[in-house]
Amino acid sequence: MSPTPPPSTEYKIALLGFGNVGQALVELLLEKKQTLKNELGILFRVVGIASGSHGAALNPMGFPLQELLTAYRTGVTLDDFSEHPISGSREFIEHCGADVLFETTPVNYQTGQPALDFNRLALESGMHAITANKGPVVHGYRELTSLAKTRGLCFLFESTVMDGAPVFSIARCGYPGAVVTGFSGLLNSTTNLILTRMEEGESQEEAIAYAQSIGIAETDPSGDVDGWDAAVKVAALITVLMDTPYTPEQVDRTGIRGITPDLLQEAQENGERWKLVCTARRDKSSPQGIHALVKPIKINSDSLLYNVMGTSSILEIESDVLGKLSLIEKNPSTRTTAYGLLADFLNAVSDYQS
Repeated sequence: MSPTPPPSTEYKIALLGFGNVGQALVELLLEKKQTLKNELGILFRVVGIASGSHGAALNPMGFPLQELLTAYRTGVTLDDFSEHPISGSREFIEHCGADVLFETTPVNYQTGQPALDFNRLALESGMHAITANKGPVVHGYRELTSLAKTRGLCFLFESTVMDGAPVFSIARCGYPGAVVTGFSGLLNSTTNLILTRMEEGESQEEAIAYAQSIGIAETDPSGDVDGWDAAVKVAALITVLMDTPYTPEQVDRTGIRGITPDLLQEAQENGERWKLVCTARRDKSSPQGIHALVKPIKINSDSLLYNVMGTSSILEIESDVLGKLSLIEKNPSTRTTAYGLLADFLNAVSDYQS
């Protein structure tokens, strides 16, 4: 006898941001559709999709997702799939009628805007807010978490650091009563890839061009190369894991522009490697009681960081009771980032149902 399927609940979904991650999320939703229904009783209908430069669409009946995705990738705008024109992101959120908003718009390191406002508006409109954007976490974590709680909703953000790896879930569920005393790791996969390829003989310019060619570095790579992406991830981890508001500007930050092939070769001859290392430690003499650093450091083979190469990343979390816990993510992709969003969705609706 086959098991009785669980009772089903349908959720209306909207996507704000439809770049590589948003498209990967739609693919993953389609792939997991039957599993979600059969094993969890979760049905979904995508009622809104908005892109920063290729239109926006609303349809309360839901979109034919594979048809839309195929057409979009051939240059068809989202406007062609909409029941009526949408003039901007705020109108999109206010009129989409969704239960869950996935926000994947570009990050603003300094203020978190406008994504911070987008997530706030989603919660105020009765939606779970799920983001892959580090800005709202750094600049609005306490506000958005409190707002979500008062509305009986969730503000979740697993994909903001280490793609889909369960960094925040581990800290939230696996450390009850513990105090995170610090962490260290390699959090920017782009710079890790650049340094790996420079070790193999490429110049920094050649390595950056390769990272751009495979889509992990932006046309302007300064956010990665100058350490801003790493710094905002450090700030997000401090804000959540160490329960201390922290901004990227407070991180002692040095990028990798000064790392030359000669420095890499010299390090190799001494059994070492240069890595863009991220660290945070509780320190009463530092601002906010925490000292945070993003800096190229020579690592020897005794460190777990030594063999983390290419686009892989690692985070080592230290606490007052468990010592050091290491989480390594091997060669992530937009699919892994999309999985972080999907996992947040499943956790949000599970909490909502309970």
